[in-house]
Formats: sequence, C-alpha cells, structure tokens
Amino acid sequence: MEDYNMKHHHATITFLLGAVFFGLNPLFINLGYAAGWALSQIMVVQAIIALIVLWIIGIFALRRHPHTAKKLTFKTVLSLMLAGSFTGLTSILYYASMQYLPASLAVVLLFQFIWIGVLFEWVFSRKRPSKQTMVTVILTLVGVLFAADVFNGGLSDITLIGFVLGIGSAFSYSAFIIVSGSVAVDVPATIRTPFMITGATLLIFIIFPPHMSLNSEVLSSGSIWIYAGGLALCGLILTPLMFAMSTPHISAGLATILGAVELPVSVIVAYIGLSEYIAPSRWFGVALILVAIAIGEMKGIWHKFINRRRFAN
Repeated sequence: MEDYNMKHHHATITFLLGAVFFGLNPLFINLGYAAGWALSQIMVVQAIIALIVLWIIGIFALRRHPHTAKKLTFKTVLSLMLAGSFTGLTSILYYASMQYLPASLAVVLLFQFIWIGVLFEWVFSRKRPSKQTMVTVILTLVGVLFAADVFNGGLSDITLIGFVLGIGSAFSYSAFIIVSGSVAVDVPATIRTPFMITGATLLIFIIFPPHMSLNSEVLSSGSIWIYAGGLALCGLILTPLMFAMSTPHISAGLATILGAVELPVSVIVAYIGLSEYIAPSRWFGVALILVAIAIGEMKGIWHKFINRRRFAN
C-alpha cells in the first residue's frame, strides 16, 4: 500500500508538471502568429524538432533497456503511433481554433475535456464517477468559465468553424490522456513517447505537407525556430513524456481533473508574458480550479495520512 501511495503521489506531481508545460503553449502560438507565421509552418517545424529530440532520448533509452526491444512488436508500435496521433490532432485543432475565436473562448472549448474525460471513463471503463469526482468536475467547469472571462466577454464571438475546432480539440485531448495510460504501459516512457510523437508527426505531415509549408526562407528565419521550438518543448516533448510516465499510475478521471491546471497557467502566462489585463473574476476562476484539484486529491491524501498513522502506531 505504501509503495502504491508513493507511485500515485509521484505520478500526480509528474502529470501536473506535464499539464503546466502544456499551459505554456498559448504564449508561443500567439507570439508565432504575431510574428506572421502560419499555423502550417509552426506545426511542421515543431514536429521536426520534437521528433529529433525524442528519438535521441529514445535511442539512449533503448541502449539502456535492450530487453525492451522484444516488447516492441508491430502491433505495439502501431498502437503507440495511433495513440500519439491524438496529441498531434489536439495541437492542430486547438491552435487552429485560435484563428477563428478569441483565445479565451478557444480555451473554454478545449477545457470541455474535463467532463468528456470523465464521460469516456464511464462509457469505456464502466467506471461510474463518484460524488467527489462530480463535485470536482462541476467546480472545475465553473472555474474555467470565470478564468476564461466568459461572463464579461460573452459568447457572441463564437463561429461555427471555431466551435467545431475547439470542441474537437477537447475530444482529442481527452482521448490522448486516456490512451497514453493504457497503451504499452510495460515499456518505459522514454521509449514509448518517441513512437507516439512519430504518429503525431505523420498526422501533422499528412495535413500540412512539409514541401508545401516550408522553404529556404522559412527555415533560415530564427524566429520560427524559437516559437516552434517552445511549442515543441512544451507541447510535443515534455507534456507527452510526463503523461506517459504518470498516467499508468493514476485513473483517467483523475488525470482529466488534474489537467485543468493548464488553464491557470495559461492565465498567468497571458498576464506576465503577453501583458494581458486579468480581471479579478478570472483570478477567482484560477483559485476555484486549484480548489477543485485539491478536492479531487483530498481523498488520496487523507488515506495516505491515515495509513502512515496506522503504520507509526
């Protein structure tokens, strides 16, 4: 039990860190758009960077765990690539929605993954959400609305294509969180993740063919490597790697709830990095989300405390 609690505790922290890194993405994509770069150019360059970095890590990991190669059957590799395609699809849909919607509304639509993830777990894993989970989901969604400033901004700016892209990113992100914790979990995350991002890269290259998106002028520009590099690091390297490490040790429902920490990070980044004015109501939403996450973890923390007391006695 103690070993399980420690794994759960460490997995929770690791997942939260991955979610924090994902929350930094709006900073880089908005700076990239402001610099005049197209979505296709940013997506292709970030995919190339992520693929190179992760495969360098993966090759070293394979040399360290040579026995793992026997587990990498064709079916396993294909499953990992299909799972990874969800993170590529999430990036495409989420960043594309920001071209048709205000960032605050795009974030609101992405964060529908909170209830979608709980629904997926209920439908596919037959795991009915507890009352504690439902309270956490409701508080989180209310916090999302406040943090995204929906009540002040209204919903009149939503376009049909923006809505479809935004809600699509929510479904894709929910699927990625769930499958990243269920595919080839006996393979180290440092080996799983390169195969997953290979799948994401292939999807990106199919939608945005590199020969149509890139040219010598794009590749010779320093700014796109900075913005795409930031997106690659936060969106396609650290987040998938940390999710792959942590999700096998926590439930899909809890992972979905913990992922809500991305929004407070996005709000803080907008305030510090983009110099956006953050109304008090948005800070209230940030605080509410953090409270909801604490409630979601409270049961595990309490049991851990009780078990330690019993062990000490």
